[in-house]
Amino acid sequence: MAKLSQDELLEQFSDMTLIELSEFVKAFEEKFDVEAAAPAAVAVAAPGQGGGEAAAAAEEQDEFDVVLTGAGDKKIQVIKVVRELTSLGLKEAKELVDSTPKPVLEKVAKDAADKAKESLEGAGASVEVK
Repeated sequence: MAKLSQDELLEQFSDMTLIELSEFVKAFEEKFDVEAAAPAAVAVAAPGQGGGEAAAAAEEQDEFDVVLTGAGDKKIQVIKVVRELTSLGLKEAKELVDSTPKPVLEKVAKDAADKAKESLEGAGASVEVK
């Protein structure tokens, strides 16, 4: 097996969707028994931080995750909406809907998160915006 250069690896990752990349990170963590942690998340959760600072950080949030918590009765409609919102194929969208709760969109603007939530709820899904 040929060893890939860093540039070749980055090229491969740039072709992946956020969900595919998230699944890769989980598999990588399991394989090598490591954990990837976001530095900002660690700083917010650090002990000794004042509650007011955490509340101010929550108010200033500008990136949101749209999490599918349930498909409801109209699963096919929900799969169609998931495909519209992401670049997932039919199989991947179905797997995402079947394995709820799962993030559909990650780190999107508030208006995009609200539109995605409306679309998914319109199709009969249960959705959370975090």
